[in-house]
Amino acid sequence: MRNLQEERHRLAKYICHGRRGELREKYHAGMKDQLGALGLVVNCVALWNTVYLDRILATLRESGYPVLDEDVLRIHPYWYAHINVHGHYSFQPLQLAEGIGRRPLRDPGNPDSDEE
Repeated sequence: MRNLQEERHRLAKYICHGRRGELREKYHAGMKDQLGALGLVVNCVALWNTVYLDRILATLRESGYPVLDEDVLRIHPYWYAHINVHGHYSFQPLQLAEGIGRRPLRDPGNPDSDEE
């Protein structure tokens, strides 16, 4: 459990990269708002990762790849190497195929597979 909490803290620090990852506010209420917003973003990243990790595991199992339960137990939703905290963002909804509702999984053998 301790390592899981440490991973969550690492994700939060990665997301809160401005001001060297430090929260600075003269007024207590302002810091509370910042922490609340940071917690919300961390939870959104964890949810996104959980949904896609579930899809990845299901795809591996469907393709016959041996997915061991003891390995699955070591997976956590706090990985963040794929999260871009620098740069420009678009909040326009993606035009996904009817009935899919999610982005397709990337093919690890094809680095261009995530481009539209």
